[in-house]
Amino acid sequence: MAEELLENVPVFEVTNVTTQKIHIGSFGALWRGCLSECDVNLAEENPQEVEDEQLAVELDCHVDTAAEIKQLCSIDELKTGEGEVDPEEIPEDTSLVTLGVRKKAVERRKELLIDRACRMETFMYEMESRGVRTRPEDPSDMVDEGELVLTLNLIYPMIFHKHKEYKPYETILVLGSQRLTELRDSIKCISDLQIGGEHSNNPELAPENICKDLFKSAFFYFEGIFYNDMRYRECRDLSRTIIEWAESRDRGYSNFQIAKMEDYTFNDIKLKIGFPYLYCHQGDCEHIVTITDIRLIHHDDCLDRNLYPLQIRKHWFCTRKCFVCKLYIAKWVTKNDSFAPDDPCFFCNVCFKMLHYDKEGNKLGDFVAHAYVDPGIFN
Repeated sequence: MAEELLENVPVFEVTNVTTQKIHIGSFGALWRGCLSECDVNLAEENPQEVEDEQLAVELDCHVDTAAEIKQLCSIDELKTGEGEVDPEEIPEDTSLVTLGVRKKAVERRKELLIDRACRMETFMYEMESRGVRTRPEDPSDMVDEGELVLTLNLIYPMIFHKHKEYKPYETILVLGSQRLTELRDSIKCISDLQIGGEHSNNPELAPENICKDLFKSAFFYFEGIFYNDMRYRECRDLSRTIIEWAESRDRGYSNFQIAKMEDYTFNDIKLKIGFPYLYCHQGDCEHIVTITDIRLIHHDDCLDRNLYPLQIRKHWFCTRKCFVCKLYIAKWVTKNDSFAPDDPCFFCNVCFKMLHYDKEGNKLGDFVAHAYVDPGIFN
């Protein structure tokens, strides 16, 4: 029994990198078994004044000493006593290194025409503050006490060579009781929004269906098991090709298993914290998924189950502007275009039609045109 419990304690397999494989649900049960009811209680805390006598007992000191410590550690002692002070104003005579660095950064920003750094800081703060202490209007949507919260980093797809393999662009909080399909539906990738086909002959008739509506197959790979999304009739087993390739010769990979994504929650599976796993969709769009943290829900967390999976961090995507006007976001990309300065070349909707079609909408010259979806739409 003791050995079975130790199996689900996340001991580091590779020091400070990954843990050994643990069962998520059993790990949560171990925590709940060690904690008291007040430790997992999600009710809002009402801070109460501690009496001097009680504090003296806890600190094992005299009542007068406890009263003095209480006074010195009170919030009132944090104030300067000089009236209201603007927290944004940095004193001239400060001896703190951090404030000196902050002051130089503020002065440098005043010289910039576009304060991208400040805008990025605001964006990150808003993302991390999403859902903090949010409680549902309907009590039935309240997260259960002792619920596990997993933090996942999603890496840029492999086709993004600029950030290949190491650049996380999305951090998501997911509950242990949620199904893998809920995480799959919450992941935002530009590949899902692409519009297939060549539309130079009639750009007005570009199809409205995006790739996510047409190609719904996807899978997660965790610890030797391919969890395929098979909720829809159009879904295909994308992992079958990989398994057949691995089994065709002695490649050192064997005993792969297949399961349905919709049948499993995170509490049902085994994972390593810090280990890179795989999410694949659209046939060949592959993302590395890493579980960086597993903890119990806290009363300061978002407690509305409907808001999970909750995105708390996202990389800011640079938008691609039209190569002609340099003002509007690109909507079209052309190839083999005699009118364009580059190949491929990006155009906004207005410049694309003005340059490549006459007043009656007839195509001018030979070129190939595809609808372009800018990653900046996620901003």
